[in-house]
Amino acid sequence: MDESTPVAIRGLVKAYGAIRAVDGVDLEIGRGEVVALLGPNGAGKSTTIDALLGLTRPDEGEVRLFGRSPREAVAGGSVGAMLQSGGFPDDATAGELVKLTAALFKKPARPAIERAGITGYAGQRYGRLSGGQKQRVRFAVALVGDPELLVLDEPTAAMDVGARREFWAAMREYGRTVLFATHYLAEAEEFADRVVLLRAGRVVADGSVAEVRALAAGRVVSAVIPAVPGADDREIDSELATLPGVTAVARQGRRSLLTCDDSDTALRALLLKHETAHDIEVTAHGLEDAFVQLTGEDN
Repeated sequence: MDESTPVAIRGLVKAYGAIRAVDGVDLEIGRGEVVALLGPNGAGKSTTIDALLGLTRPDEGEVRLFGRSPREAVAGGSVGAMLQSGGFPDDATAGELVKLTAALFKKPARPAIERAGITGYAGQRYGRLSGGQKQRVRFAVALVGDPELLVLDEPTAAMDVGARREFWAAMREYGRTVLFATHYLAEAEEFADRVVLLRAGRVVADGSVAEVRALAAGRVVSAVIPAVPGADDREIDSELATLPGVTAVARQGRRSLLTCDDSDTALRALLLKHETAHDIEVTAHGLEDAFVQLTGEDN
C-alpha cells in the first residue's frame, strides 16, 4: 500500500465470541485530514482504534499506517495516541511523564509540553490534576514523538468549553493527520473535515459534515406562532402535527419546530392555518439528526 497514506484499513473484522465488534470496515485517511469517528456505544469505535494501533489483532482484513504494520508505525514514532484506557502513576509529575515518554524516542519533539498547554502545571503530580488537566497531559505524551498521525479516543472528555476550544486550536496549529472518536457531536460538526459513522461494526456514512448531514431525510420548519384564543401550546402543537408534510413537532420557547418530510407542503399549510406566523426559518437537519437516523435501531 502507498507509504504516503496515513491510514488504510481493508475488510477489518474483529469478533468477541458470537459478537462481531467490527464487521468489514474499509477506511482510508489522507494526509492532513481531521476525521471524526462517530457511533453509539458498541458501534465498534474503540475496537477499530485498538486494531489501528496494533493493540488487538484483526480476525480478518488488514491495517496499514504509512504502508507499514501498526506496530512498526507506532514503534517508529509515526503515530501518537491518546486513549481512554490506561493510566499514569499518580505520584509522577506531568513534566516527568512527558520526559519519561520522550526517552523512548530517538528524536523526541521538544515543545510537547508547550504545545499541549501544560506548562503551568508541569511540576504538579498527576494524581492531583483535574480531569481536564489529565487529558492535556495525555495529549502532551501523544505529541512527544512528533507523530505524523494522531489517534485520539474521546480527547476532550472532562474538559470545559473553553479548554475544548483551546485543545482544537492547538490541534489545528499542529497541522497533522488526526483520527478522533467522540460523543460530542457538536465538536465533530465544528472541527472535523470528515465524518465516519459506525453502526454495529459497519460504516454507514462517510463524508464531509455537510454530506453526512444531507443524508438525514427532510428539513425543519421553525416559526413563532402567536397565541390562539382558547388554545394552549399543547393544543397548537397537536394541530401542527396534523399538517401535511409534518412528521414531528417540538417547541423551543415561543418557537415551534416542525420536522418535515415535505417542507414546501408543510410551510404552505402552516401559513394557511396561521397567517400571522412570523420569523420563519427552513433549515436542513444537523449532524445529530443524521446520527440518530443513520445509527438508530430501526436501520
